[in-house]
Amino acid sequence: MAKLPNEKLTALDNRFVSVEEQMAASPNPEEYVALAKEHSDLSPIVEKIREFRQVESDLAGAKELLNSEDKEMAEMAYQEVSELGEKIEKLTHEIRLVLLPKDAADNRSVILELRAGTGGDEAALFVGDLFRMYSRYAELNRWKVSVLTQNEGDMGGFKEATLNISGSGVYSKFKFESGVHRVQRVPDTETQGRIHTSAATVAVLPEVEDIDIEIKTEDIRIDTMRASGAGGQHVNTTDSAVRITHIPSGIVVVASEKSQHQNRATVMKVLRARLYEAEREKRDTERADTRRDQVGSGDRSGRIRTYNFPQGRVTDHRINLTLYKLDKVLEGEALDEIISSLITENQAAQLAAMDEE
Repeated sequence: MAKLPNEKLTALDNRFVSVEEQMAASPNPEEYVALAKEHSDLSPIVEKIREFRQVESDLAGAKELLNSEDKEMAEMAYQEVSELGEKIEKLTHEIRLVLLPKDAADNRSVILELRAGTGGDEAALFVGDLFRMYSRYAELNRWKVSVLTQNEGDMGGFKEATLNISGSGVYSKFKFESGVHRVQRVPDTETQGRIHTSAATVAVLPEVEDIDIEIKTEDIRIDTMRASGAGGQHVNTTDSAVRITHIPSGIVVVASEKSQHQNRATVMKVLRARLYEAEREKRDTERADTRRDQVGSGDRSGRIRTYNFPQGRVTDHRINLTLYKLDKVLEGEALDEIISSLITENQAAQLAAMDEE
């Protein structure tokens, strides 16, 4: 069983006590808010630390009774030692998980970009399936879903769509969804019953504020243009579409909804998210040696999951997990089974890396 860093645990407990003392001393409102947040962050781990130390004490006491001349007492102590030993193992694992380095973006909302890949109309239909799956999953978690942009496919679905999913801890759940999603099914237009393979790409970007990413006016070029429409009365006859180019990075973002004002806000929101993610990817690349065994969360070029309709199965290739619950996954109901498994696998990889250090 892995050992816990006792000095660090003691330091955390001492800091928790210090924070409580400072809060009781009636600091100014701004300081109190900062202390209250730190207290809230420390409380779960300190609670576990104190429980662990109490169990350790109880275990030591029970071990002293193992050699008791009273056989009944010794038998009771033996049973207690066994139970407390299991509790120690459980608490050790829980504390090690809490001590893992935190992803600063985990509590953020996300911008979700979905794009049709190979497969033409069928790929666009698949993007529509993913759009509904993620929207439903967000609703089940009581997160807010806003559609930022959408470009409908000729036969339905979307050639591309951008969603904003807002709530606490959204990125921590969605970050492993980035990558290539593949679908295998018989299209409605297929007369000979052949299975076709299509793909869509998913990019998950943590949402950021103006203060997180500084975008200089001289670094961007904003163009307005006429938005494309479906024809007839739906054709947009005003220059409402907005394209923004970030000159230093070459990133281009386009929004073509009806309101030019809303489009400007959308492209800036997406641009900030892309620039922030680019910085995160650069940082992660620099730490690649320590992350190579972890579950990939940002490689959008790799095939991560296959949705096979004829067999009713979904397979996540990163952790070799297969669920025969395709309908429930696409309804968002069983998606958390996959996401939870990915989180657990990533935590295990982080713990292994920690033990090697």
